[in-house]
Amino acid sequence: MDFDIALILLQDGLVNGAIYALLALSLVMVFTVTRVIFIPQGELVAFAALTYAALNAGQVPGSIWLLAALGAGAFLMGAWGQRYTFGAAGLGALALETLVLPAVMIVLVQAVAPARPGVVVSALLTIAIVAPMAPYLYRMAFQPLAEAPVLILLVAAVGVHLALVGTGLLAFGPEGFRGTPLATTPLVLGTQTVPGQALAIGALTGTLMLAQALFFGRTLTGKALRAVAVNRLGASLVGIGPVRSGRIAFTLAGGIGALSGVLIAPLTTVYYDSGFLVGLKGFVAAIIGGLLSYPIAVAAALMVGCVESFSSFYASAFKEVIVFTTIIPVLLWRSLRHPAEDEE
Repeated sequence: MDFDIALILLQDGLVNGAIYALLALSLVMVFTVTRVIFIPQGELVAFAALTYAALNAGQVPGSIWLLAALGAGAFLMGAWGQRYTFGAAGLGALALETLVLPAVMIVLVQAVAPARPGVVVSALLTIAIVAPMAPYLYRMAFQPLAEAPVLILLVAAVGVHLALVGTGLLAFGPEGFRGTPLATTPLVLGTQTVPGQALAIGALTGTLMLAQALFFGRTLTGKALRAVAVNRLGASLVGIGPVRSGRIAFTLAGGIGALSGVLIAPLTTVYYDSGFLVGLKGFVAAIIGGLLSYPIAVAAALMVGCVESFSSFYASAFKEVIVFTTIIPVLLWRSLRHPAEDEE
């Protein structure tokens, strides 16, 4: 392998690593705020990629009907939760969030999709369709279990993952699709050519990380989420609602997952069940960061991307095994440094 090939592999690894970094950030955020290991994050990525590809082709994506079904389920769960404090205002706000929004998206998408909107409009519609799915899932599956042990939350997350894979097959079918690149103008640096999509991924990923850092460091809502992550009980005692914080965290994770799907759609053919492997690689990076540290998770995600890229060159049949094996030394080191305790 010469130097030029090494640079190509490094470029490919950093591009993939940027996607994994976004997923790792969302997984760390959701876990620290809600203690949920959000395994279905990968499905949101796949659904977003397939939705974006369908809009590029001038088709109405099946995800709008999935959004409507999840919204209806979230409405029923929310109404049941308010059964003892039933009020018109609360029920109206719940209906606006869970029923009206999907209905508006269905009408809008059916009107816009046949005209084959450009990549920007398609990307924005995709985020608007997929991002609300995460808080709907929180209302349905995780909010009722908010005080349950982490193991039960993990089992619930696995159940949601399996349910979404099945509904994804119904919504999108078994075929795979690719999306249109957000940018097509390459950057030539000596003997290397950086594709326009890689530049778009780098720019959007960096912008989103900076926006997330500013959100958690400068805004009141971000500081409230940090307080819940540090001490849930203490945050609730000073008036920060863990349930509302959970909804915000899931909404942000849904938006990050939707953007990741838009970014990954032009890179590879995406199927309804492709999200699991993508999400698992983001999970590896999050685990290396201890599900606590954002900077370490980002660095680990870039490392995972590079390991995957070079593994595909030397041993393509074993690249997944090699990537997932990188987590074993980290787990061993953490188990030796921090012995198991009875408390969570």
